[in-house]
Amino acid sequence: MALPFIILGVAAAATAFGGKKAYDGYQKKSEADDVLDRAQRRFDKHKESFEAANETTSKKLAELGEKELEIGNDFNEFNTIAIDLLARMAKDGHKNLELTVPKHSINKIQSLAISATEYLTTVVGAGVSGAAAGFAVYSGVMAFAAASTGTPIAMLSGAAAYNATMAAIGGGSLAAGGWGMAGGAMVLGGAVVAPLIAIAGWAYDSHAEKALNNAYQSSREVTEAVEKMNAAEAQLMKVQQYVNSIYESIARMHNVFVQHYFAPLKAMHAIIVERHEKNISTEISESEEIMEIIDNGYKLAAIMTDVITTPLFKPMTQENGEAVIEDGVIQLQTDSNGMNLLNQKVLDDKLEVSASDFNAFSSHF
Repeated sequence: MALPFIILGVAAAATAFGGKKAYDGYQKKSEADDVLDRAQRRFDKHKESFEAANETTSKKLAELGEKELEIGNDFNEFNTIAIDLLARMAKDGHKNLELTVPKHSINKIQSLAISATEYLTTVVGAGVSGAAAGFAVYSGVMAFAAASTGTPIAMLSGAAAYNATMAAIGGGSLAAGGWGMAGGAMVLGGAVVAPLIAIAGWAYDSHAEKALNNAYQSSREVTEAVEKMNAAEAQLMKVQQYVNSIYESIARMHNVFVQHYFAPLKAMHAIIVERHEKNISTEISESEEIMEIIDNGYKLAAIMTDVITTPLFKPMTQENGEAVIEDGVIQLQTDSNGMNLLNQKVLDDKLEVSASDFNAFSSHF
């Protein structure tokens, strides 16, 4: 008669064991859920902060790019008018039409003008997302490449500029695996927070132990992602500071350029063209004033051009100092996190020199 009791005892033990396992499984599953929930909240908090910084940087880069394109376009028109007026004055017999601005400075201004007009037509005209921001980042490195390789900057506009921009600008939002418009892959130089894990997407099977292990693995990956997002956000803040400084510098000079040189030269040109159209054969009596406006306009344009064509990020160079260009895209130096290295020292020096040059220029007029 003892056998049934033994069987009952075994069954009870098995039930207790099973219950304990079930309880353990429940505890582990609950712990896994808690770990995932905490990781998810932590990830979302830092992701929100990063995306806000990313969006702000994108907007600032777009504003800078738009201003640089506007300046380049004005340079193009100023240069066209200046060339036409110099030709008209020479035809009228005026002598001493030599400018004091070095030829290489004028060539650099013309190169920026060509680059901007080509870019406006090819990239902006094609409706490329983030195109203006792309110019803020790549106009400097394109100019650097042109200077180091001897390739005309126009050759680095058009299709090459389009390729560079599209290669730089990430597709889609951060949540979708992209990097936003311009402040993402373009600024950071690649997928910095990789892999971005979808915490809530874990598919758990019936094994609580595996679910718990997965949860802790997920939490560790979130910790790594958060560290990289924090580093990326700090980098974005630095980028914003330099973009603000560059914008303020060139906007201040551009206002003076338009008011005192570009607008007056356009007005004079319109009057002289109208005279010729009406067959009024009087000589260009304003030649001395025109020469002064052209000369000083080029001088100020040269100061702005030096700032605009200074790369925001450090280009990669070969041993001979030439830029590294792969598939039409100028390569940029990156740090251990894949973020583009700011060209801090060069930018600091250039901004300081340009401010000094502008103050010296302004003091004479």
